[in-house]
Amino acid sequence: MPHNLLLTGRPGIGKTTVIRHVLERLPGLRLGGFTTAEIRGPHGRLGFRAAVLGGPDIVLAHVERAGPWRVGAYGVDVAAFEQVILPFLDPRLEEVELFVIDEIGKMECFSTLFQTRVRQLLDDPRPLLGSIALRGPALIEEVRRRPDVELVEVTLTNRAGLPEEIASRLQHWLARTVERY
Repeated sequence: MPHNLLLTGRPGIGKTTVIRHVLERLPGLRLGGFTTAEIRGPHGRLGFRAAVLGGPDIVLAHVERAGPWRVGAYGVDVAAFEQVILPFLDPRLEEVELFVIDEIGKMECFSTLFQTRVRQLLDDPRPLLGSIALRGPALIEEVRRRPDVELVEVTLTNRAGLPEEIASRLQHWLARTVERY
């Protein structure tokens, strides 16, 4: 199994939910990375939050945010993403056993530092669990083509069973890795 497992699928299909359920099945594992969540208002989606696993969160993008970085109606706060979130996506964090990136998407790719970190973590021997957009900037296409990345499409049919399957595979992979050292 490639040690980099990325969930893909249409927006709103449940990629983040699958990742969260996988992490619930891996208690005690030392994690590094982040998850995302929608910000909802009375009339629909207003933006997105990014949250460090077990740590702080930021408003990653919002309809009321001005600035040069935009995806559709959302202004993206690249500076906050780099200052608050990216320190937890550093391959120099030796204690981390599993890195989590939710997600490799258009908003995150505005950060050149994020792009560098994604490449570093994909090259790192530790496993990476994440999600990736169906299409987007060059980094997304590059990552989707890498031979050390396994893409798993989340669908309405398979999403309920994926957390158990993925958690089991990650535990097996981590056990094999520990045996080598």
